[in-house]
Formats: sequence, C-alpha cells, structure tokens
Amino acid sequence: MVVEQTREAVLELLASLSPAQLDKVRAAFDTPDHKDWTYLPGDRPGLPLAELTPAQQRLAERLIEIGCSERGVADSKAVLEAEVILRGIPDLPPTGEWEGSVLGGRYFLRVLGDPAGTEPWAWRLNGHHLALHVTLVDGAIAFTPQFIGSNPAEVRSGPQAGRRFLAAEQDLGFQLLHALEPGQRAVAVVSDEAPDDILTRHDPVADASLLHRGLAYGDMTGEQRQVFSLLVGQYVGRAAGPIGLQTWQDITDHGIERLTFAWAGETEPGVGHRHYYSIVGPTFLAEYDNTQDNANHIHSVWRDLRNDWGTDLLAAHYSQSAH
Repeated sequence: MVVEQTREAVLELLASLSPAQLDKVRAAFDTPDHKDWTYLPGDRPGLPLAELTPAQQRLAERLIEIGCSERGVADSKAVLEAEVILRGIPDLPPTGEWEGSVLGGRYFLRVLGDPAGTEPWAWRLNGHHLALHVTLVDGAIAFTPQFIGSNPAEVRSGPQAGRRFLAAEQDLGFQLLHALEPGQRAVAVVSDEAPDDILTRHDPVADASLLHRGLAYGDMTGEQRQVFSLLVGQYVGRAAGPIGLQTWQDITDHGIERLTFAWAGETEPGVGHRHYYSIVGPTFLAEYDNTQDNANHIHSVWRDLRNDWGTDLLAAHYSQSAH
C-alpha cells in the first residue's frame, strides 16, 4: 500500500513540475553520487524546495506524509522550524510556504530512477539536519539512512523559550540509563567523555564496528527492556506504520536480545552536559549526541545494517533478474 501510494504521489508531483524543475529533480538510479549524503549545511543535488509553488509544495508534503508516521512528519518539519530559530530567518508566510524563502533554499528534493517503470527507484529529501532516503524495489520499501537533528535542542530565549526538539530521544535515553543497576551501568557507560559527533557520520555504509556495544537487551530486566523498546521506537516510529513494523520484525528475527545500549559523557541532563548514546544490533543501528553548542545541539541517526539504500532488496532484485 505504502509503495503504491508513494509511486502515485511522486508521479503526481513530477507531472506538476516544469522542464527546468524536472532537470534538477531527476537523476538516474545508478548515478555515481547515489549514496552521497550529509547532514551539514550546504547545497545538495536536486530541486530546492524554494522553487516549488504552493501547490507543488503540498504534493511534496504528501510524499513525506506517506513515507513517515505522523510523528515522523512532525519531526521533519521541526527541523525546518529549528533552522528558522537558529538562523533568525524571517518568519515564513502564515501559510508556511517555502516558495522563494531562504529556508526553502536550504533543502533539496531528488527522485532517482523512473517511478513509472518496473526497475528500482528512490526519492530523497536532504538539507541541514535532515536526510530522508526512501528506496522502492519490487513492491518493497527501504527507509534508511535517516537523520534528524536540531540546533537548538531547547530554545533558551525569545518568544519560543522552553520549546524542545527531539525531547523523547533525550529523555528516554536518560530514563534508561538511570534505570540501570550499578553493575549494569558500569557496562553501559563506555566513556566519561562524549564524542563530538555521531561516530558513523554521513558515511555511505555505516560501520557498526566504530561503536561500543555496551549493555545487551538480554541482560536487562523487564522494566528496563520496556524503556529500551520505547527508545528504539523513537527511531523506528518515524517511519510509516508498515515500514516500522517490518523493522521491528527484522530486529526480533535477528535476536532482539542482542541489541545493545552504550552511553558516553555526562549522566545527568543540563546545560553544558555533553552526552551520547548508541544502539546496535545485527540489523539496527541508532546514534544520538547532544554535545555541540554547550550541549544544545542534537544529532540522531537511524541506519539499517542490511538494507540502507535498499541494499538487500536490490541484491534480491538483481539476482532474480539474472535468472
């Protein structure tokens, strides 16, 4: 259902674009930079959101709403709202239109391959602190790499003072840490110093060997596991329901007891309290850090160790095609 809805939404969006817009948004699926991505500020290949008319913008938003859960949509929009606060960008029109806005010029939409055909294709939305990558292969869908960040993490002055972004990713991390017994915490806390950034950065292929393993789900109590599951759900739950359910199924099938939680840095929240955690399993990887700008700048990433960019789906597709 999600796959077909995604295809229809992309085709409708493409049909609305001018030839000049199509030149920017389209690329071959096997383009050499297919797996290039970043969460840093700067230009990307693709069509800037600032060049979409209000009607086209609504079609692009529809695409995000199909691929993401309601919370995933809200988290994605919050990235742009934090960018407005951070950079003092004049408020967008009351309608929230991106057309012609400085903000819209910082985010780029791209479609790889032909959604109307039978071969694999993908769409992505990239910009500062936002990376959505959706790959569609033979009726199946992959949703990673996926990155959502926020600067500020908490608005500390002005009319929106007190507003927090990615709050549950932080709060559940501390809740799980504080739920651990001393012996468990000694295993989970791998360093008193938090790294300056996520360790897998924006590498095309996530290297799980860079991460400490920490405390395993299988070595937690029932109550601790419940909090751990809620924390994992903050990442998995950004995707549309069927995608999230498939991710949970993969985690379970490959041994949920093998998921591990590792912590580095300060063990209490607060201004200037730099902290970091990672979650790693056979198929799932998530990292979170709040270290920059006096610990008021969050990065969070979700990677699928088998199926980033649809790797497993593509392997099966091409194997089938060869027979």
